[in-house]
Amino acid sequence: MALVSLTPFSTQLASFKKESRNKWFVAYQHPRGLSCGPWKSIEYQQYLYSTRSSKFGRVEQRPSISAVLTDENSDMMQMEEDTETVAVLDLDPGLQPYKDHFRYRMKRYIEQKKLIEKYEGSVENFAQGYLKFGFNREKGVIVYREWAPAAQEAQIIGDFNAWDGCNHKMEKDQFGVWSITIPDSGEKAGIPHNSRVKFRFKHAGGVWVDRIPAWIKYATVDAARFAAPYDGVYWDPPHSERYEFRYPRPLKPTAPRIYEAHVGMSGSEPRVSSYREFADDVLPRIKKNNYNTVQLMAVMEHSYYGSFGYHVTNFFAVSSRSGTPEDLKYLIDKAHSLGLRVLMDVVHSHASNNVTDGLNGYDVGQSSQESYFHTGDRGYHQLWDSRLFNYANWEVLRFLLSNLRWWMEEYRFDGFRFDGITSMLYHHHGINMAFTGNYNEYFSESTDVDAVVYLMLANNMIHNLLLDATVVAEDVSGAPGLGRPVSEGGIGFDYRLAMAIPDKWIDYLKNKEDKEWSMEEISWSLTNRRYTEKCIAYAESHDQAIVGDKTIAFLLMDQEMYSGMSALGPASPAIDRGIALHKMIHFITMALGGDGYLNFMGNEFGHPEWIDFPREGNNWSYDKCRRQWNLVDEDHLRYKFMCAFDRAMNMLDEKFAFLASHKQIVSCANDEDKVIVFERGDLVFIFNFHPENTYDGYKVGCDMPGKYRVALDSDALEFGGHGRVGHDVDHFTSPEGIPGVPETNFNNRPNSFQILSPPRTCLVYYRVEEGNKTTSVEAIE
Repeated sequence: MALVSLTPFSTQLASFKKESRNKWFVAYQHPRGLSCGPWKSIEYQQYLYSTRSSKFGRVEQRPSISAVLTDENSDMMQMEEDTETVAVLDLDPGLQPYKDHFRYRMKRYIEQKKLIEKYEGSVENFAQGYLKFGFNREKGVIVYREWAPAAQEAQIIGDFNAWDGCNHKMEKDQFGVWSITIPDSGEKAGIPHNSRVKFRFKHAGGVWVDRIPAWIKYATVDAARFAAPYDGVYWDPPHSERYEFRYPRPLKPTAPRIYEAHVGMSGSEPRVSSYREFADDVLPRIKKNNYNTVQLMAVMEHSYYGSFGYHVTNFFAVSSRSGTPEDLKYLIDKAHSLGLRVLMDVVHSHASNNVTDGLNGYDVGQSSQESYFHTGDRGYHQLWDSRLFNYANWEVLRFLLSNLRWWMEEYRFDGFRFDGITSMLYHHHGINMAFTGNYNEYFSESTDVDAVVYLMLANNMIHNLLLDATVVAEDVSGAPGLGRPVSEGGIGFDYRLAMAIPDKWIDYLKNKEDKEWSMEEISWSLTNRRYTEKCIAYAESHDQAIVGDKTIAFLLMDQEMYSGMSALGPASPAIDRGIALHKMIHFITMALGGDGYLNFMGNEFGHPEWIDFPREGNNWSYDKCRRQWNLVDEDHLRYKFMCAFDRAMNMLDEKFAFLASHKQIVSCANDEDKVIVFERGDLVFIFNFHPENTYDGYKVGCDMPGKYRVALDSDALEFGGHGRVGHDVDHFTSPEGIPGVPETNFNNRPNSFQILSPPRTCLVYYRVEEGNKTTSVEAIE
């Protein structure tokens, strides 16, 4: 979501790193750096106070979730599960000093889960709040419910009653839920489909205000009026107009190859593109380039387009700029028909500060227990100018958990990428916090245990509803246990984004000459991640494409991308270097950086321009809020070469499944030669970053003996290279050293073979099995 500025890893872990090189994930400074003030976790203070000392003094008691729903004497609060053993501690001995913290949050999680089960049946049932709240059709009537406990009076207004709610007053129950039943009139619905509606209520000051229903499924704005407010829309199309899904969800891939995309800016024209245009025009491109997963940004309605979808106003509504709910269903079904899974970029870390259009308008005169948000500074994000959820609140939990289930069941999303996790995990939200890797930074009174418990509930529920769901966390703090199952004491994400990698590349491209690049540092940065917690690696995402930064292609070639990309003549030195390094940077990131790979829309062919959403600073222009697909489609332009290589490296994983392999061995990181050699799965990778040196007969270590051939070559002519490496050459291994004695081997590898390695190229070799006549990955496309 935000641009990242990273700080070096603390040297205090250096001694442990030597013993356990791959069991650490670099922890970095949170990019958004916000500060909500010195808030501490009351719950965690209580725990420390009761078990260790009285250094915190008198501690405020934790407010109950609801005066009615809390039962402190209930045996539901008695722990049946054994929290003495937390499995995640066994994976990392460094976590043992924090076992009390893990036991505490596990206890809190189990207590919350039991309370939900007691009053709602199960978490999964609890997460069907959309069947109760908002507008729901029952036999012959429409029932509307809204949680607004501080409201004095309430009405439903809209086109159906000429915006006069005098005859549609709502009633309030003991939980602060307002409701009304609107009967049909013969064959005519009480509220017509696609008509505008709003919730009108009177707050304690005696003033009536109009708000969009919190659970609204669709919201629109009058495009003819500048800065017009949004209206809620009652969406209940007749069966003849509803989109019916036809295709099953694709099977979960062994490793996700994710194409991050923004529907609105996915077209070539300077305007907002539609869900159907994306489905018909862009999805085939994604499939052609051998991605297996699409990650959609900005799906949830957001009144300010320039927020990139991260200032959500209506959590259950699809962004109306790109079409209707049925149009989004068409997109997802089309993706499934192509074998593409679809993840949603979900924002539960904060909400838009917009009062008229969003949830923020519901907390007039309310306390935290009567609102979706914390009150005071704790409920406001200084850097993002947005509101912060109260994750301990019963109805907030219902709202957010139901929101996840809604998108999974109504639209058949296959999982989520959770935005802004760092802000959720800590009371300081990462503001002015340079995470060094010291575990005290992760497990202290600064931990927001309420948010941790919510994320545990969410991840457990998602996987219960869909066993093969994929859930990814955007966290820059490097929180241990984030990517381990809830049953082990982890938070339950399947993957975390390897957010340090793109900043390392930006640092190199901006601040280092080619001969200053350190192969040791590059390989360390790519492999330095927490043991047993999976990562999605990426060289650049949407963050690096936004105005104020530059994409890798732009950093490499800059203005020559406008004048020097013709393939009808020789490439200039800048273009030759740029295309070569663009291929190498993305490929080594994919091959060495994690357990999955992500690319942002257009970066696969080195899109020459940044993204600039319509805003006051650019006179509300859409010129740079698009993707110029014509550049990659033109056969005489060099953009096609980068795209072709992107397609080939994805195909390499499709064929050899190296991303899912646990075998990852870096045998050479030679700063003098500027060469990195490593094995991933059954493949051998050689990256020669030297700007000038060609190595003929370069010795490469490997595991298995036999015959090796080229599987992928970035220098191939079809990828804009110079074709210096023969693909029909057999490379036979020679044994190295004494069998079973690694220190006598070549680079600790028992076998080796020799290759030709031109400058600024990467090569991949596979071991030829008897009868296998395939010579390269290009041949199997």
